[in-house]
Amino acid sequence: MTDSFINYLEFEKRASRHTVLAYRKDLEQFSEFCSLSFEKEDISTADHPEIRAWIIDLVDQGLSSTSVNRKIATLRSFYKFLMRSGEITKDPTYKLRALKTPKRLPEFVQEDAIDKVLDELQFEPDFDGQRDKMVMEFLYLTGVRLSELLELRWKDIDLAGEGVKVLGKRKKERIIPITKGLKKNIVSYRKVFQETFSNLQDSDYFIVINHKEQAYPMKIYRIVREHLDLFAQTTKRSPHLLRHTFATHLLNKGADLNAVKDLLGHANLAATQVYTHNSMEKLKAVFEQAHPKA
Repeated sequence: MTDSFINYLEFEKRASRHTVLAYRKDLEQFSEFCSLSFEKEDISTADHPEIRAWIIDLVDQGLSSTSVNRKIATLRSFYKFLMRSGEITKDPTYKLRALKTPKRLPEFVQEDAIDKVLDELQFEPDFDGQRDKMVMEFLYLTGVRLSELLELRWKDIDLAGEGVKVLGKRKKERIIPITKGLKKNIVSYRKVFQETFSNLQDSDYFIVINHKEQAYPMKIYRIVREHLDLFAQTTKRSPHLLRHTFATHLLNKGADLNAVKDLLGHANLAATQVYTHNSMEKLKAVFEQAHPKA
């Protein structure tokens, strides 16, 4: 039934490739645990104590509460699918409770630091250097997810209309405007792309490695980490950090929360509101400095 569930996620729920892979891996891990600990090969027949035992084992291994909660979410989705399919009559995850997680505000790069990365850092004039520059600029100036950047193709870039079409979670499309500065740099990057690979087709991926192959996640992580290490005073150095930075800087400048929600491709405001905490800290600092009664 796991294959049917994965097909359901991919083709009916239209989940992202990253989500499908994560769910598949979680179910494989749970299946291995059930086989070794309870000699049970079919996880569709697992009960609450067996699931709880796996959760305890994950905690004992030192997994973070966030990681464990994601695996719990996988099992909940899986057994709800089995319930709807009529394969089981009782949901063994009914009594499961998510682990408590510490509330952490999303980190972001300060404006002066990101300015140094984009304006002062010298990128090599060859293709690799210009591609790395485009990765840094595009992530920060559009706020796209890593998966969205990797799937982007040249046909999705509308230079005339100054926008980019992004395919987000659950295959939901959105249009993100691009600045004139980014547009100019995309034109330059396109020229280097054509010179390096002799031609450029609309179906080509926007960010590539050797032989026009689609870039992979770890490559983007390395690019971001290498360049942020020089200026950013943050504990994290990831592509998602630039997405956080994009959202926080927009809100700090007074952008409408609903507009930022649409730009990020969030399904609801709750996911976007986390960034208002960072903006609130700035507002408090301004208030305390400027208000006569503060």
